[in-house]
Amino acid sequence: MSESSLKSRLKDAMKTAMRARDRTRLDAIRLMLAEIQRIEVDERTELDDARVLAVLDKMTKQRRDSITQYRSAGREELAAQELAEIEIIAGFLPTALTAAEIAALIEQAIASSGASSARDMGKVMALLKPELQGRADIGAVSAQVKTRLG
Repeated sequence: MSESSLKSRLKDAMKTAMRARDRTRLDAIRLMLAEIQRIEVDERTELDDARVLAVLDKMTKQRRDSITQYRSAGREELAAQELAEIEIIAGFLPTALTAAEIAALIEQAIASSGASSARDMGKVMALLKPELQGRADIGAVSAQVKTRLG
């Protein structure tokens, strides 16, 4: 199997960070690659770009949760470190969608799935998730779909 382009971009960025002696960036990239490799070993498969995006998206969400916890505990230095990691991870994610683009995608998904009530939310989200992965907060979009169908 060939290596996904996102994984190769991460490896190239790691080499660049090593040469530049950018410790923060290097550590964050190593964390991303380690998580990807852990999943590949556990599942005995090679992740494609879509799955790598899902991993990076999940890592971003975990860091946002950590920032909230660190700030509530008064550990601003740890929150700043997590924020720096989010910025580095975001550099490998596709550009975020605007609220108008997300709303248009929701309307399109509702129309194409024929959804009419909250019971059809799963159909709509199944259509939206591949489009939104790494480009929007799936949880927030889910809430918007629920409101729209409710």
